Amino acid sequence: MPNDFVNMFIRMCNYLQDPCLVARFQNFCGVKGTFPDKVNRPDSQSEPDLPGLRRRVQQGGQSSDVIVGNGAAGGASVPQVNGMPGDIATRPDCAPAASDDDSDTAIAKPLRKNSLTGDVGQEFLIHNNFLFYLFTFGTELGNEMFFIIFFPFLFWNIDALVSRRLIVVWAWNLFVGQSTKDVIRWSRPASPPVVKVEVFYNSEYSMPSTHAMTGTAIPFCLFMLTYGRWQYSFLFGFSVALSWSALVCVSRVYMGMHSVLEVITGFLYSLLVLAFFQPILDKIDTFYMMGHYAPLVIIISHVSLGLVAFSLDSWSTSRGDTAQALGTGAGAALATHVNYQLGLLQDPPLSSLPLTLPSVSTSLVSRSLLRFLIGVSVLLITRMIMKAMTIPFLCRLFSLRLDDVRQARQHMKVELPYRYLVYSVVGFSCLCVVPLLFKTFNLA
Repeated sequence: MPNDFVNMFIRMCNYLQDPCLVARFQNFCGVKGTFPDKVNRPDSQSEPDLPGLRRRVQQGGQSSDVIVGNGAAGGASVPQVNGMPGDIATRPDCAPAASDDDSDTAIAKPLRKNSLTGDVGQEFLIHNNFLFYLFTFGTELGNEMFFIIFFPFLFWNIDALVSRRLIVVWAWNLFVGQSTKDVIRWSRPASPPVVKVEVFYNSEYSMPSTHAMTGTAIPFCLFMLTYGRWQYSFLFGFSVALSWSALVCVSRVYMGMHSVLEVITGFLYSLLVLAFFQPILDKIDTFYMMGHYAPLVIIISHVSLGLVAFSLDSWSTSRGDTAQALGTGAGAALATHVNYQLGLLQDPPLSSLPLTLPSVSTSLVSRSLLRFLIGVSVLLITRMIMKAMTIPFLCRLFSLRLDDVRQARQHMKVELPYRYLVYSVVGFSCLCVVPLLFKTFNLA
């Protein structure tokens, strides 16, 4: 009986990991690839994009990928058809259905080029523009620019306590997810049959989906932190959190970046991480504010975790994202300590709970927008200045060439301190410097 259950579980996982399942979903949503019909020769110079384990190795100072199928031994060659295993390429259920309806068809390119390889991807056809824009919005809910907008707006205009605790969960959640990727080392779904609607993260490993993790952790943590603190119904809050999470998760399958199994794993993994942190968030926040050794613990813990993440594998965009999240978390935590010591924290007293949203007025909207525009401008300028100063300094310090910044950043001794310095300053500015600026201009 136990063996039957294990075999059934394995078959289910294999089914959910199948790239053809992703391709069929994309086809149902109106995404059609423009793949060539030619068959790649075994000695072709093109590198296949296979599902499974991908090991990066160093060859002559350059990072390259050795790709092995899931559970395959050694690295035996697999017959290729259009850059994918022959048995998948010839399966009838992987072939996209023919469509004669071109009335609402648009030719599109993948979202942003791959920052590691410079790959801009291949054109594809969009037969449903509404779903394309909907899932593009969904995937942006897990990208850097959204968090640059979301966390500051929440901190400056709505609830500072909720914002700083969300940053703690976000940073740790991203560290756990990205580190797990570099331990498991599964590559992205095979293309073809999958259409790469996005290629920006294509060089990263795939299991679990960190978009699904952050897209689940942020809304559900926001719900748990605000329910009872703010006045709204349980059903409303839970529905918003679930809808947010579902949109981000489904968008990753639509984009061709993850299998269904990887998205489900990311969703469940995030809930596990959230269940661990939720009971101790109050203690963490209190320690950051009042602990005598809090600054030292914050710096050592966040830098140590970054060193762990950077030791797991060779350079990829995931390592930079991990260091960026940890740096932001460290800067925000240090700002929390400074704000408390200077008496700048103005959390509402418990007697005032539950809080209610103020009535919307022209003055309130104008003031909030002004704070947001000034604050984000300060953060973007801070990031730009820190980046312009940090990378050249580190390159000169370690005698690296400055003519190829992307190549220089692939060195751990440049990427790790660069990300930490830049984003810790950005995080500190968001929670401490910008609020002081608001006080100066009577915008607090």
